[in-house]
Amino acid sequence: MPKTPKDANPLENELSKYPKCPYCGMDRTQFHHSRHLVHYSDDLADGTCSIHCLAVSLAVNLDREPKAIYAADNASTQAVKPLVNVDQASYLIGSKLPGVMTHRSKVSYATREAAMAAKDQHGGDFGDFAAALTASYADLAKDTLMIRRRREERRQRMMKKPG
Repeated sequence: MPKTPKDANPLENELSKYPKCPYCGMDRTQFHHSRHLVHYSDDLADGTCSIHCLAVSLAVNLDREPKAIYAADNASTQAVKPLVNVDQASYLIGSKLPGVMTHRSKVSYATREAAMAAKDQHGGDFGDFAAALTASYADLAKDTLMIRRRREERRQRMMKKPG
């Protein structure tokens, strides 16, 4: 369940209102290019760092109907990528671009043309939001194991540091 208060306008100052991903704790400003935001019909919102964590939100909030879902426009040259409604977004799935919280990247673009141009440069498959979300669910188990392994490795390195 989203932990923030109800919000009729979650896009207004969204990085201030939702600075950290509620599922993994990652900084959404640092990962502005992969962030997603779901606005549920009861006006609760979840600002996530990635489509991986968005998939978690949608799974644990099965009884909440999404009013709108937004993703970063990776074609934008703005310092912080603006959000676009996923109904209009296109995704590049499994390209050479690095994934966030996943081994197989799912990168969002505001237009099909931008996604196709990125595909020409980085490879991968073109898809809509449904295809990217399906790929996220298909990857969830493997990605969760990868994340746990990396976090354990990080903890082990921190314990070995002189201090």
